[in-house]
Amino acid sequence: MNKQLLSINADAKTIKGQKIGVLTGIMYLAPAKISGYQVCAFAKVAKCENACLYTAGRGGFNSVQKARINKTKRFFEDREAFFNDLVYSINAVINKANKLGLKPAIRLNGTSDILWEKEAFTYKGQFYNNIMEFFPNTAFYDYTKYYNRDNLPANYDLTFSYSNVESFQKYNKLAQLNSALSRIAVVFRSADVIPAQFLDRPVINGDDTDVRFMDDKNVIIGLYAKGKGRKDNSGFIVDKV
Repeated sequence: MNKQLLSINADAKTIKGQKIGVLTGIMYLAPAKISGYQVCAFAKVAKCENACLYTAGRGGFNSVQKARINKTKRFFEDREAFFNDLVYSINAVINKANKLGLKPAIRLNGTSDILWEKEAFTYKGQFYNNIMEFFPNTAFYDYTKYYNRDNLPANYDLTFSYSNVESFQKYNKLAQLNSALSRIAVVFRSADVIPAQFLDRPVINGDDTDVRFMDDKNVIIGLYAKGKGRKDNSGFIVDKV
């Protein structure tokens, strides 16, 4: 029996996408190396572990965290079953979106930073370079701290995730030069300190919806800290401009 890997209408932010006609299915794994497997390569240098949305909302429950750890282990230890479930889960989002008259969208890195464009798999004897190739007419989008991702599938949109710590500044600068990362998400301490401009780019409200692939290019996605991130003092969050 297949397992549902994606959350649909399970958090306040993705629900907001419905007002602009989008139904998002999002996958939450155990971030960094919580599961024993590293799924956030830049977590240490970016110092984003404490501010991670892993603890926000339902993520604060031990049962939810345990399920996410098991899901992450399955990705590494039983890939065939994992991708069978992923195909099943994405089809469920597509079918639900069609019934509601909405556009389906998939975000696989809800609390991880896996290079999904490089994750090949076999489904019913057929090889696929990545899950986006399997669903060529479905929109996929994610946030990433990889500054050098390129050659992306046409249906995979990425937003670079900024960190304010000094050790990450060189990656922030390199990401601004990468045309595949057309916008940058920045986490500010609170909503009232989000500026009108940052890095010489206009700032738009990133909490209005989560549907990044419909945002303008070359903008800053202004977000504010949530969960344990509200008390994070690592330097990851921008306190003031």
